Amino acid sequence: MIRFTQIFSFFIFFSSIIFQAEAQQSKYWIMLTDKDVHAKPAISEKCKENRRVLGLEENQYSDLPVKKNYSNHLESAGIQLLVKSKWLNAVSANLSDAQLEKVKKFDFVKEIIPIVGHAVLTNVSSKKYIEKNVSKVLNTANLESLNDDDLRVDFVMKQIGIEHFLEAGLNGRGINIGVIDAGFYGANDTQTLKHLFDRKQILGVKDYVNPKKKDYFGERESASDFHGTEVLNAITGRNFKENTQIGLATNANFYLARTDSGNKEFRGEEDNWMAAMEWMDSLGVRLINTSLGYAKGFSNPKESYTPEQMDGKTSVIARAAKMAVDEKGIVLVVSAGNEGDDNSWRIISTPADVDGVIAVGATNELGMKMGYSSIGPEFLTYMKPNVSCFSLFGTSLAAPVITGFVACIMQAYPTLNNKEIRSILEKSANLYPYGNNFIGFGIPSAKRALTLAAKKILTDSAPRIIEVAENEKQIELPMSVGEIAVVFHKKNATHVVTQESVKAKYNFIPLKRNPSVKQTTIMTREEVIELIWK
Repeated sequence: MIRFTQIFSFFIFFSSIIFQAEAQQSKYWIMLTDKDVHAKPAISEKCKENRRVLGLEENQYSDLPVKKNYSNHLESAGIQLLVKSKWLNAVSANLSDAQLEKVKKFDFVKEIIPIVGHAVLTNVSSKKYIEKNVSKVLNTANLESLNDDDLRVDFVMKQIGIEHFLEAGLNGRGINIGVIDAGFYGANDTQTLKHLFDRKQILGVKDYVNPKKKDYFGERESASDFHGTEVLNAITGRNFKENTQIGLATNANFYLARTDSGNKEFRGEEDNWMAAMEWMDSLGVRLINTSLGYAKGFSNPKESYTPEQMDGKTSVIARAAKMAVDEKGIVLVVSAGNEGDDNSWRIISTPADVDGVIAVGATNELGMKMGYSSIGPEFLTYMKPNVSCFSLFGTSLAAPVITGFVACIMQAYPTLNNKEIRSILEKSANLYPYGNNFIGFGIPSAKRALTLAAKKILTDSAPRIIEVAENEKQIELPMSVGEIAVVFHKKNATHVVTQESVKAKYNFIPLKRNPSVKQTTIMTREEVIELIWK
């Protein structure tokens, strides 16, 4: 970027030129017709091995690079290409009106997708959200003793049952995890990440925002550059000196990608994300955490999505995420979003909207949805979010907990595919099968997940179903005095109207009929009860 230190009039003059140039161009994805089937796919032997183990097609059409003569033809026409996506068989570029008309005439161009403008109903861009002010997480963790030894863990570790992973010796060993985020500033100086550097568990790093950067951990460009460090800490954090554990996957290996810039909200961040996904897949990474999402509020308002576009198929990034889970076998864990309190939005962001992606919401200590945690749109035919867990500081720090959880399952059962893993995760959660669009199927359990992965029968009780007759206006559920229940009032099987916590003053809690409520889920300390109001 040019720095203007000369006289004010020169600044105004030059800025107006830049503004006019930018105003004459818009960003597009140029989708191409075909590929060279004889080209060599740039994927590793590890990637091929993973696909063989999982029963996936070893050599895939989407692995082939974009045809070089197509990109050369575009560049010779004066078009500067920004990102080349082999998965989408597409390139992104800023085009003037004249260039757009020229590109439309090329016979190798299949489709041109605008990235700005609400008039277009497909693939309109958005703002990514990224939780701010979470740098205090390491200092505010509620550490408690675990069983009889002196290991101390955060509340969320106890919530999901870390002791069952520890007893089984599971810590993510041998699992390669990709983290796509906003930067990893200070990771090498963070005590709880020291083991990653001492043991050389970071296998690769790329900065897609600033490709020329050499010091990935010591050079800071924005306040958001801490975000990836905090996410990484929530996946793998461990202070061996003080015997505290923050993340589950302490022995996993990592590939890190910075795709987000905290200095500017721009569409190139989604391009970067897709490039990072393709890079990690080519290396054979099966598990990826991305605590980023795209919704609204970009610097250019025309780039925002509408809520209706969170349908799992509209955005280009959703297309890439869908390909990652369906064709590449990747377990993709995504934060659900922090728009739950925003009445103009409320719902999840993309790519959390994609069917097959594991979208993670946030709960409080009781298991209720945190106010900020985004909910699933009512128009989706599948559950979103998929699961949830405790996080005071945004869904960005809930998703990494689940990523560590998945790493432990993959370590124990390496031949499980991503669909099986997602199913185990959901079925192990405390609300299953009565999930809702507030917290999905609820909070996963390490004990239940290991039982399911081993194909054993769960011995704990299934949720109880109570049908309330039409003439009954109220029902009293037995509970211990002082016990607190979490209640989800729903308009149908999955969509929540309201949630509340109810404390038993006597030996029961009363629940009254509400015409707008058809089903109610009650989560107590001992069980889950589903009321069906007839």
